[in-house]
Amino acid sequence: QVQLAESGGGLVQAGDSLRLSCAASGLTFSRYDMAWFRQGPGKEREFVAAISWSGRNTYYTDSGKGRFTISRDNAMHTVYLEMDNLRPEDTAVYYCAAERLGISGTSAQKNTRMYDYWGQGAQVTVSS
Repeated sequence: QVQLAESGGGLVQAGDSLRLSCAASGLTFSRYDMAWFRQGPGKEREFVAAISWSGRNTYYTDSGKGRFTISRDNAMHTVYLEMDNLRPEDTAVYYCAAERLGISGTSAQKNTRMYDYWGQGAQVTVSS
């Protein structure tokens, strides 16, 4: 049974940093591209960042460039999202997702339907 478990969410102030983790089990982690999405109140789920299976290639939404860093540790079966200089508009539930076809870096990486597995989400709240 595949499980993706996010952790590290919480309540922070604007300008603070936060690191999310997503521990994967039940799949050959190193064969999957991984991504982070988020869903704010009353909004659709949106792409945040993606990383190729090897970790060599990373991709970000415009709002995350320069502030967010995605990374992975294949030995630990974990993907991370380091978020710096957080803003109130970053408030959302953050989800990690796994994808087997290798779509990171393509337009398809933003399509939630392309992902095979999802975590339950971690709440991030940024106060002003």
